[in-house]
Amino acid sequence: MPIQANGRELKNKMSTSPQVEFVSKGTYHGKHGVRVMQHRRQGGTHSIREITVKTLLGLNTRKEYVNSDNSDVIPTDSQKNTVYALAKAKGITTPEQFALDLCQHFMGKYNQVQWAEITVEDAPWRRIVDQSGKEHAHAFIQTQEAKRYCVVKQERKGLPIVWAGLSDMRILKTTQSGFAGYFQDEYTSLPETDDRIVCSNIESKWRYSNIVGVDFDKTWELCKVAILDEFAGPPDIGRFSASIQEILYQCTQRMMKKVAEVDQVELDMPNIHYVFADLKKIGMENTGEIIMPTSDPYGIIRVAVSRTHSTPNSL
Repeated sequence: MPIQANGRELKNKMSTSPQVEFVSKGTYHGKHGVRVMQHRRQGGTHSIREITVKTLLGLNTRKEYVNSDNSDVIPTDSQKNTVYALAKAKGITTPEQFALDLCQHFMGKYNQVQWAEITVEDAPWRRIVDQSGKEHAHAFIQTQEAKRYCVVKQERKGLPIVWAGLSDMRILKTTQSGFAGYFQDEYTSLPETDDRIVCSNIESKWRYSNIVGVDFDKTWELCKVAILDEFAGPPDIGRFSASIQEILYQCTQRMMKKVAEVDQVELDMPNIHYVFADLKKIGMENTGEIIMPTSDPYGIIRVAVSRTHSTPNSL
């Protein structure tokens, strides 16, 4: 049997514990991976919207950690059930609006909640279309050019801050890209080029300075198309880019021009390398037709810009 420490020993042990303070933004509890589908019937025509939700709640007390007092803790199971309840009561129109509804609910119902952060990811369902172009009334297929998500955070006595975003948008162009004039030293082995294949798996998010009257579906599509248009250029001739950095910056410019409510953009464009396969060892010449896709290592290139003198606000 282990020897039980007496009260004096416990007190001495506690007195020697390190002095710490809680990091507010890093202390929370929540629920991850809450999946819900809304299915509606309008006569013979059905509609669906499926999302995955993550809830995070930061409380204004730490007694559950230091005093073994759980009286202010909103169980993660309750948070999960709240997602289902609000989907029934409010409906799911857009990921952004549903996240706003959840923030408003948690902040309004629980006085002990200091801040709430809601992430919503949209499942890319669309109607099946027959050969004549007619959409099916109740059959759907998942097609994904990019994952759509949003992050909404609200602090007590503050306005909600809305970020929308996309990820896993894999894009490639076979020419009209170069990379030259970079800093070189004894560790440089990369040859300069004015014609290369560029491939990336894009991730981007953008913050709204104002959400009043914003059509979140439309603005998300506008931002996605802005990235694609800038990357590709005109359909017949494309557009030359001297670096991925240049592409990134021009994408942010186009996104902000298209959507006036966007006041900050963060854009990641990893450089996934496609290289010429070495066919000499099998007695063949590769004139550029046979390309070897690689996965690792890859370059990490990122830009973050905001409008000058911009102050985010919301509802």
